[in-house]
Amino acid sequence: RGGARFFMYLASVLVTGLVLAAIGIIIVFNMYSQGLPDSGKLATYQPAGMTRLYSNDGTLLAEYAKERRIFVPFRLIPRKVVSAFVAAEDQNFYTHRGIDPMGILRAFTANLRSYSTGAHSLVGGSTITQQVVKNFLLTREKSYDRKIKEAILALRITQTYSKDKILELYLNEIYLGMGTYGVVAAADEYFGKDLNELSTEEVALLAAMPKAPAYYDPRKRPDEALTRRNYVLGRMQEDGYINTAEYDRALATPLNLADAHESIPHNAPFYAEEVRRWLLAKYGEETLYRGNLFVKTSVNPRLQDMMDHSLRKALVA
Repeated sequence: RGGARFFMYLASVLVTGLVLAAIGIIIVFNMYSQGLPDSGKLATYQPAGMTRLYSNDGTLLAEYAKERRIFVPFRLIPRKVVSAFVAAEDQNFYTHRGIDPMGILRAFTANLRSYSTGAHSLVGGSTITQQVVKNFLLTREKSYDRKIKEAILALRITQTYSKDKILELYLNEIYLGMGTYGVVAAADEYFGKDLNELSTEEVALLAAMPKAPAYYDPRKRPDEALTRRNYVLGRMQEDGYINTAEYDRALATPLNLADAHESIPHNAPFYAEEVRRWLLAKYGEETLYRGNLFVKTSVNPRLQDMMDHSLRKALVA
């Protein structure tokens, strides 16, 4: 009988604790739900994009932007790019409701450990949805208040938008180092390629960047970038996105990076500058540097090179 009473006591304490915890969660949820940003504005997202100047044969002459970004709709993003980022950043993205309770628990434990040692840096445990909230709707302040608001908004966004829409926002907005925002601009910066031309190891490197773009900069810290890239490849294999043979091949491949802005030739720089000034006067700074303009000019790169060569010869003579 004594044992039965003890277990009944434990059960009552447990039930009471769960009820109090639930009440506490409801109170906190209601308190932090007041005055949150409107997540509806994500439906009309207009990303800042680059203005790109092209010659009359389609050669890229110049780019002008405050943020190097080229927007691409989700339907045109290769599946392996999506898989790499999901494997690296949010393994349970397609099954959770915007927040990952186990990820939050791991982050909470790590933060308690950090405070106990005197180091006051917080780790996130954020899902991709929470990162969208942080990038679009909240500040980047590291605090528990912001994390709670982030979690509430993530739940709301998941109820409103499809997983594909959330990924479209994320993959076009995420900062990936070297002044690039979004996967298209990053693919061009690091590899001089379009998204659909990237290999498995190349998409893994892009997916390695969001964790710490400066620390994993492949040009300045190639060893750290390679280690992180290989971690992402391992996650992709574990989650079934690539088979063992592809994993082994990609793992054995070194970092093969393009030179910075290799894809942009130096044809007619003075001509391009005149076009930039004309665009600035006609459309204003905001449109020029954030309007995602496609500008086709009349310059002919072949004739321009011939004229440059002739002018130099004449000056030397």
